[in-house]
Amino acid sequence: ISTHSVSGVSSSSKYFQTSRRVYKGLKDFGREFIDQELFNQSLDDWILENYGVDQVTGEQPFLKPPFLTDELRKLDLALEGVFFQQLFRMPCSPLASKSVKEDGYHALEDFLHVIVNGLWRTFWRKSGPLPFSLCCFHHPGSKFYAVEKAISRGRLEELRGLALISKNGNNLKVHWNQVVELVLFRQNILSGNELKLSVSTICEALFYGVHILISRCLSKSRTISDDSVFIMVFDSKFGAVIKLGGDLSKLELNTGDPYQSVAHWIKCHAEVLLSSVETIWNRLGNANWGDLGTLQVLLAAFYSIVQCNGPPRKSISSLASAHSLRLQKRRIECRLAENENAKIPYQQDGYQHGEIVELDHSDNPLVKNTSHLKLRQGEILLLEDQQQGQKSFQIQESFIGGNYFLYGAISLDYPTQLLTLYVGAHPSRLEPSWEDMSLWYQVQRQTKVLNILKHQGVSSKYLPEVIASGRILHPGPCKKQTPSVRCDHPWCGTPILVTLPVGEPLSYIVARDGPFSSDDALRCCRDCLVALRSAATASVQHGDISPENIIRVFNMQGTRHKVLYIPVSWGRAVLEDRDSPAINLQFSSSHALQHGKLCPASDAESLVYLLFFVTGGRMHPQDSIESALQWREKSWATRSIQQHLGEVSPLLKAFSDYVDSLCGTPYPVDYDIWVKRLNRAVDGSGSADRDWKMWPSLQGPLEVVLNFHFMLEDRSSKETFCFVFPLL
Repeated sequence: ISTHSVSGVSSSSKYFQTSRRVYKGLKDFGREFIDQELFNQSLDDWILENYGVDQVTGEQPFLKPPFLTDELRKLDLALEGVFFQQLFRMPCSPLASKSVKEDGYHALEDFLHVIVNGLWRTFWRKSGPLPFSLCCFHHPGSKFYAVEKAISRGRLEELRGLALISKNGNNLKVHWNQVVELVLFRQNILSGNELKLSVSTICEALFYGVHILISRCLSKSRTISDDSVFIMVFDSKFGAVIKLGGDLSKLELNTGDPYQSVAHWIKCHAEVLLSSVETIWNRLGNANWGDLGTLQVLLAAFYSIVQCNGPPRKSISSLASAHSLRLQKRRIECRLAENENAKIPYQQDGYQHGEIVELDHSDNPLVKNTSHLKLRQGEILLLEDQQQGQKSFQIQESFIGGNYFLYGAISLDYPTQLLTLYVGAHPSRLEPSWEDMSLWYQVQRQTKVLNILKHQGVSSKYLPEVIASGRILHPGPCKKQTPSVRCDHPWCGTPILVTLPVGEPLSYIVARDGPFSSDDALRCCRDCLVALRSAATASVQHGDISPENIIRVFNMQGTRHKVLYIPVSWGRAVLEDRDSPAINLQFSSSHALQHGKLCPASDAESLVYLLFFVTGGRMHPQDSIESALQWREKSWATRSIQQHLGEVSPLLKAFSDYVDSLCGTPYPVDYDIWVKRLNRAVDGSGSADRDWKMWPSLQGPLEVVLNFHFMLEDRSSKETFCFVFPLL
């Protein structure tokens, strides 16, 4: 912060060097300086002369604003993307009745807390305890109370405002020298019908400001700079900032009238800066974040924290400088949106529907500028498959799924079967764009994973099947010299993957139809476990189990299994130790979030979170890996997941208990036991008349560990229990 800035804090505070005699004199002076009315009388005329524009001469006020416009503009840019939300609304009516005043104090406290917390997390520390608290006060030198405590004691009418207090270790007693900034809350701060502060408001702010400066000078610790203080004044609609600064060593202590002495010091030696009066809260009681009034309050709070805690880790200038990068990103997004909305002329009028047409693209700006291939219903796509040759597909419908382009299509050779068609990104675009890297996972790597499963003989109706994969044959002449290279056409070499089957993702189904029933949840669990078991035989883990990556398919070929739940999007599958799974704050396993790797039970753990979600379990949005891990730890510790799933099905509760015992361990999931048990629950196969059932299993190398587990079901209570015994 610049030492010559009007609003900045000097690098070396002008501490009042007090001897024992001067210390006692200043302390006695502070005790005598208690009558605000006498102080107002000493300063009224001076404020009237220096505040406001002269109506006759038109001269600007002597009392200048505390902040430059450039400072406020820079803070506005620095706080782009920082979320401020006031939950308590400021009452719109004047603070006349007791209940309205209570609501006003709650709203003001919430408003200040949001500001201080947002500034501290943005500029100083993102985590850890907040080193400040908010307390209310009655008069200079009074004790500080929490707002709720003051209201409960019936002292609401005596309150003058709130103070931001710097916490002093474990010492619960608060002193006035710990005040970082002061906030006065009045019924009305305006001067009649003019949009400027009343003289009494300014006098009261300066009265408290002098007391704070004296308290800081008398403090032995002097943790806060004592050369200036910010005082904010509010009513239920407007607000302003006042800054008082100066060298208290020039204050005359031996005069008989302390009020005249302070008034003389303010007029001759102090610096008084007043901001404009601005609207802080709108008619609904919401703060006008980003407007001039709140920016003035934010900047005053920022400088006050600097006085107390020193310079921030991130400066306003450094954060504001990132505005140009955000602006450039927004421009790129707008260009991409324009390109995506542009129509690509695959067909021209005069050609029959479904006919493959060769177009001259040399003068087509859409072809040159479009970064992604976007297809429309009815268009024909020609695919070059290295194993099957050229194949033609007709687009039937399109879906935007996450960051990849997904279509429903039919093969012209077998037009009765609807297929899933993924369109990837051009290989030349993979490096600069994370979005296109996501396309690479969905197309190229998913093709690799599904082909590995196919070549190792893994086949299941619960797994997607590759119908065709290759590169698109673009319209117009192709100038590539050999099949392995690409021409300069923007679509040349764009990868395509065609799979079977087509279905609706669970996220869409839950949003449309609501939570799953017990039967649907059991069937979903069984089908996913069968798919994971099949993949595990080839040492493949899915790595991205989530509601978006499980589809529901209606199987019309049989009568018993009319509905199938199939895991798709195998592009983030883990084939070897160096592979990293996808990170999903809501559905990834704890081991994946902590280590970026999967443990043998990670897919099963993600499946438990998915079942919790589709059956109506409440999952709060997570904003960081730390909060996601805390939610998991708390949910497993309190057994809230098991309890919720137990209300859906005792078997799902037992399965979640089993998964909980394996999370983070090297033991693999025994899919066979659970598939067998779920088959019995879903299809009714097997005997269900025994009072108790037990399924033992040995896991792991015998010379290292034996992991014996069995399940017991009580027919009378319908409870299912899972026991795991590691035998060393």
